[in-house]
Amino acid sequence: MRMLSPLLYDDVVRRALAEDLATAGDLTTDAIVPESMAGRATFVSRAAGRVAGLDAALHALRVLDPSLQVEVLRGDGADVQPGDAIARVAGRTRALLTGERTALNLLCRLSGIATATREAVAATAGTRARVACTRKTTPGLRALEKYAVRVGGGVNHRFGLHDAVLIKDNHVALAGGVAAAIRRARAGVGHMVRIEVEVDTLEQLDAALAEGADAVLLDNMTPDQLRLAVARVGGRALTEASGGLTPATLRAVAEAGVDLISLGWLTHSAPALDIGLDAETPAAGT
Repeated sequence: MRMLSPLLYDDVVRRALAEDLATAGDLTTDAIVPESMAGRATFVSRAAGRVAGLDAALHALRVLDPSLQVEVLRGDGADVQPGDAIARVAGRTRALLTGERTALNLLCRLSGIATATREAVAATAGTRARVACTRKTTPGLRALEKYAVRVGGGVNHRFGLHDAVLIKDNHVALAGGVAAAIRRARAGVGHMVRIEVEVDTLEQLDAALAEGADAVLLDNMTPDQLRLAVARVGGRALTEASGGLTPATLRAVAEAGVDLISLGWLTHSAPALDIGLDAETPAAGT
């Protein structure tokens, strides 16, 4: 698994810390904890799930204490149970307490996405369908959240409006039809850009195939409709099911034979995985 470059989360982490600290710093910790105090703490899972985003979480502590010492016990991609230790850290106590919430916000959020993705992938096991995310991500966190999907065993859809063409229903309506929309898109982008078009009916699907679309998004179709659509495509384009899908319907949709199942709720609705940072109590007299 390719890890995230720090370039993709350094700014996010620093902005989150600045949001918390503003101009006065950590009033509570600075008043209670001596500046010279050193301490240890452990990231501990409170629930079952899959870890993702540990490096970004640790970065929040390292920004505050560059000398932080870290022992990773269960890194990104590891499955954990309640009570499992994920990582142990040692450093300036003020830094551990001040960076705790920023670190946990990232770790819990990304681990929740990885866990939801893992469950969706398990529900489609044994079929050809791959589970993909969408652009329904938290503003500013897209690279991290899409990384968490990969950690969970899913794949990424386009990262933004800039890296692929996805012709949606409004584009079709404004262009005057599927065929016209595809022709305009193909004339307006380079030869390396793939073109996908959303279709609601088999008639629209036929038009997309006739124009040589690279992929077709089969929107809000039942498993039976998807099966007909996949047969109609006959391998001429990538098939993607999307719209109105729930954990309960994933298996039936996957068994219809589609290549991809895209799920917005992987990133916009996945519950955070409950993880805590438990600090060691200093010995008496320290």
